[in-house]
Amino acid sequence: IIYGVNCLASSSYSHFTYKEDIMMNTQRLEKVLKKMETEGLDQMIISDPYAIYYLTGRFIDPGERLLALYINQSGKNKIFINNLFTVPEDLGVEKFRFSDTDDYLTPLCDCVEAGKPLGIDKTFAARFLIPVIDHSGASSYKVSSICVDEVRACKDDEEREKMRAVSAINDKAMAQFRGLIHEGVTEEEIASKMLDIYKSLGADGYSFEPLVGFGANCALGHHGPDNTVLKEGDTVLFDVGCRKDGYCADMTRTFFYKKVPSEKHRAIYETVRRANAAAEAILKPGVPLCEVDKAARQIIEDAGYGPNFTHRLGHFIGLEVHEYGDVSSANTKVAEVGNIFSIEPGIYVEGEVGVRIEDLVLITEDGCEILNSFSKELDIVE
Repeated sequence: IIYGVNCLASSSYSHFTYKEDIMMNTQRLEKVLKKMETEGLDQMIISDPYAIYYLTGRFIDPGERLLALYINQSGKNKIFINNLFTVPEDLGVEKFRFSDTDDYLTPLCDCVEAGKPLGIDKTFAARFLIPVIDHSGASSYKVSSICVDEVRACKDDEEREKMRAVSAINDKAMAQFRGLIHEGVTEEEIASKMLDIYKSLGADGYSFEPLVGFGANCALGHHGPDNTVLKEGDTVLFDVGCRKDGYCADMTRTFFYKKVPSEKHRAIYETVRRANAAAEAILKPGVPLCEVDKAARQIIEDAGYGPNFTHRLGHFIGLEVHEYGDVSSANTKVAEVGNIFSIEPGIYVEGEVGVRIEDLVLITEDGCEILNSFSKELDIVE
């Protein structure tokens, strides 16, 4: 998908797996601390539930309540958790528990080393941030999510295996979704069957609500399924993803229903397929991500559809469908080993047709591993 969609509700803890012996992941923490050092930071407050899960193995959606992990180069780490939430007795980090009526901001401010800069992440709400600014005594405050985000962008071995597993489920599911295409069916009717299919294959749920489009609806980049009825000659676009053990899948395939596509529509499909292949062919460590975008975009532009490719080529993915990092003309950073992101070129002709083909790819030591194996050949569903 092209824009962020986060379907993880506060009750969706089943999407994450826990072990009784969960502890702070010291290897990941050390990498974050090293990033902080390069940013000139001795201390940081992390409030993003996904970042906290990444470091502690415990996911909490705090709603309006405070959830904060204070980390420090000297090891004076502490996590602030409301009594409402259950966590293991030992998380490998000192816990400060509080109730809804307790003063929890003063103890948080007391952790901060006065006279030193304090990193704050992008999700720390103003109702907590402003009191911290007023009372913590830090010399300055810096948005420092990048210290965690850049570490998360390079998946470790455990994460890579989870991304392979969830992508394999998505491949199997796509084969079954294709089987839902038949005369008279509506977009909503197909979408309504997808969750059960995912769960039958071992997924924990959606990573985002499925996008199902027929015909001209496929030209709307993020068309949500409605009561549109499938007709002969329509393109059928499925942009779908599931979640397994906390990690997200995302894949798009476009089919044709019954009728052999016109030369124009066939050419559009093949152009998108070639763009997808061209981008994946050059992927390896050290390649600027803007060059990957260019490889796909050039093919679409040369075919005369440059203005109809209306979005970046890809987004990073892992615990969230959209994580820090993208594959776009503006991103001059290079691909690194462990990066996982989407390659999803598209052509959208308003009122007529839309085609998108999307894979997830993992950057390896000597190239890339395409995590999706479902066919990208032009497919006419009878």
